Amino acid sequence: MLLELHEVEVFYGRIQAIKNLSFTVGEGEVVTLIGANGAGKTTTLKAISGVRPVASGKVLFDGRDITHLPPHKRVELGICQAPEGRGIFPGMSVVENLEMGCYTRRDGAQTKQADLDRVFTLFPRLAERRPQMGGTLSGGEQQMLAIGRALMARPRLLLLDEPSMGLAPMLIAQIFTIITEINEQGTTILLVEQNAAQALARAHRAYVLETGRIVKEGGGHDMLDDEAVQAAYLGGDVGSGMKIDEL
Repeated sequence: MLLELHEVEVFYGRIQAIKNLSFTVGEGEVVTLIGANGAGKTTTLKAISGVRPVASGKVLFDGRDITHLPPHKRVELGICQAPEGRGIFPGMSVVENLEMGCYTRRDGAQTKQADLDRVFTLFPRLAERRPQMGGTLSGGEQQMLAIGRALMARPRLLLLDEPSMGLAPMLIAQIFTIITEINEQGTTILLVEQNAAQALARAHRAYVLETGRIVKEGGGHDMLDDEAVQAAYLGGDVGSGMKIDEL
């Protein structure tokens, strides 16, 4: 397995956000985490990327224990995150934002240019806006930029946190098509997504989180057909409530 979590626990002060969490992500998979507001999905990604410390348990990447490894060292190993809220640099151009994704790389300019070309092929809209400041882009363009910046680090594992949040339906479909293409090009993806239907349709496997624990797991399409998952996450008031920021 490329990524393994073993009995991971994470706290915010005295509040326990993740409880005895164990799951895996295999090389080449798209795995999605779904769950309601406060389930701990974003916290899980933060624990994997090293932004949030793990109180107990282990995080393994390609068999190596990275539980206490600093975030920048995890990026060097190939773990990159496009965070919730995009987190782009508003005062930098599109190209400058993308180049920030290369900061841990030690290879030559020619290789980095090839990756820049790849991002512009995946996201032609960004190619049209190379000199434009990140803060002047639309929400959809900023999301493309956040994903593109993560790809510039050449990740083996790409962590995507709510990539469709706040986007129009047409842009949501476009973002998910590109996510599938990125995976087909060889990048493993762990996806946290408020749009459970789109996420499950694209995922090889899925886990359902409730209050920091996994309560259900299975194939993405199997989850789509699961009546309990449909009732809780694929429609009605619960689905819309998942747009609220969580821990």
